[in-house]
Amino acid sequence: MKKILMTLMLLISSVAFADEPVSKSYFGSVAISGVDTIAYHQLKGKKDNQAMMGNSRYSVEWKGANWYFVSQQSAEKFAADPARYQPNYNGFCANALSLGEGLIKTDGSVWAFFDDQLFLFYSEAGRQRWLKGDWKSYNRQAKKAWLQQLH
Repeated sequence: MKKILMTLMLLISSVAFADEPVSKSYFGSVAISGVDTIAYHQLKGKKDNQAMMGNSRYSVEWKGANWYFVSQQSAEKFAADPARYQPNYNGFCANALSLGEGLIKTDGSVWAFFDDQLFLFYSEAGRQRWLKGDWKSYNRQAKKAWLQQLH
């Protein structure tokens, strides 16, 4: 019964967010190159900043993309509250958005948390810009650009 309810919740939320773009592969519609978005949250604050690749066996479809996870437990955790674990801007480069460069896909390997929110970057240079600069201002600019992309 629990699995049926989770599936139903995902279907409803998928319809609501179907028009929202996700950074995904051209083939197979895999979100953020198959990196497990739950793993970022487990690595938060640790020195090892390596992204963990998910497995297609543990896949959740959400927002028109397939999100991969390292375990069934991670997949279920995401399915129960995808908005909590998804990266900001659905995995598109936060730095590119803040610079007005549009939706630049990421591969999930460059990331950082700011105010407990996950952001992905196309390159380490963009991540460093946010780490060393005024990330709050950059995020306001990125949000504005993101909203323009949605309309």
